[in-house]
Amino acid sequence: MNKKRIMVIDDENIVGKMIKATFEHDGYSVETFLNPKPALARLKEETFDVVITDLKMKDMDGMEVLKAIKSESPDIKVIMITAFASLDAAVEAFRRNANDFFAKPVKISDLKACVQRLLSENPS
Repeated sequence: MNKKRIMVIDDENIVGKMIKATFEHDGYSVETFLNPKPALARLKEETFDVVITDLKMKDMDGMEVLKAIKSESPDIKVIMITAFASLDAAVEAFRRNANDFFAKPVKISDLKACVQRLLSENPS
């Protein structure tokens, strides 16, 4: 079976490490990035099924990341996570075709359920 590939973009190293450990334990292939620019460059080289991205980061915010991903690869599922959750941010994320939106701290069980749901909607 082909491993599903997940990319995590979060400028908090601990968040990426936690998500990576959890999903690799479940048999996914996971790559983590602290900065969106190399992550977007990597997306041009490699296909990912799901991208989990933070909303607030130093060089580029999650909305810009979402826009870049969806313009290049509209089929990639994108989950936004943020410590600065607001209704406006959630609405904006969904308006830009995010597949889901979570406030931090994210319950890892919720994130796992979301990824499984998104991947089962569009089996590749």
